[in-house]
Amino acid sequence: MEAAPKPILRIGSAAALPAPLRGGVVAIGNFDGVHRGHQAVIDTARAIAEAEGRPLICLTFEPHPRTVFRPQAPVARLTPAPMKARLLSALGVEAVVEQPFDLEYASHPAETFVEETLHRDLGAAHVVAGFDFRFGARRHGDLPFLREASVRMGFAVTAVEAFADEGALVVSSSRIREDLMNGDVAAAAGLLGYRWTFEGVIGHGAKLGRTLGYPTANMVLGEDCVLAHGIYAVRLRRADGSLHDGVASFGRRPTFDNGAALFETYLFDFSGDLYGEAASVSLFGFIRGEEKFDSVEALVKRMDRDAEEARALLSGARPLSALDGAIAF
Repeated sequence: MEAAPKPILRIGSAAALPAPLRGGVVAIGNFDGVHRGHQAVIDTARAIAEAEGRPLICLTFEPHPRTVFRPQAPVARLTPAPMKARLLSALGVEAVVEQPFDLEYASHPAETFVEETLHRDLGAAHVVAGFDFRFGARRHGDLPFLREASVRMGFAVTAVEAFADEGALVVSSSRIREDLMNGDVAAAAGLLGYRWTFEGVIGHGAKLGRTLGYPTANMVLGEDCVLAHGIYAVRLRRADGSLHDGVASFGRRPTFDNGAALFETYLFDFSGDLYGEAASVSLFGFIRGEEKFDSVEALVKRMDRDAEEARALLSGARPLSALDGAIAF
């Protein structure tokens, strides 16, 4: 069992970067999900940083630029900023700059982004980005623009090509969202390179699980969560780093109240009070969709089967990657 990755330095703007981190290798992107394509960018940047003896910095943007441009259709985040930072830390990033992004910042010319954010504020020695990176007002800036400007400002630029999966399809956050909407957490994990994980605080529910012999740790997922309602095999990490296998139900409890969606995790072979604790949950497998049962007895009988299936699935689980090992093992 590995300990949770140490906390990463999160910096609220490029202008606030501490002096010792200037002159680093800067990987740029939204990195929502920190999927295998994003990891290719980070891996490239890390190799350069190690070869040149420089700090590795990630420059990302908060909130997600697409949400700023289309507030009526906000992006369903795969990894909110704290979870994103945790993943980046596990990949060896020393600090993540969460540059505030609003319409005023978006209106800056591409030249301003290079001169002020990259050169003046970050003091970048080397910039690494995906091949399709665009920036500045009306997305005027691109990789050729960045390379031309970098010559004048004295830093290097490396572009990383699109990352395709084993089926020769480009890995993208939108594909992962679609997999989660379908409950296909195994397919999502294949694109992410790790089991999809969310964080939250354990709160009180209606305590129905206790009456059924299945006391649960309850967490509220964000309103923008796209995960399909259903039953999942999961692993929960407590704040102290300890890991606990379990089976979880995400949904509205149609057999009882059809109320607000809640993620309810029953931990195997565990007793204790978790209320108020921050925890993370990694999804290892989808067992079935949410159902309404004719009786409590029928529900409990099916819950017994769900728990058996979850135990079997988790007993054979192995890390998909070093990142998966750091997050879910």
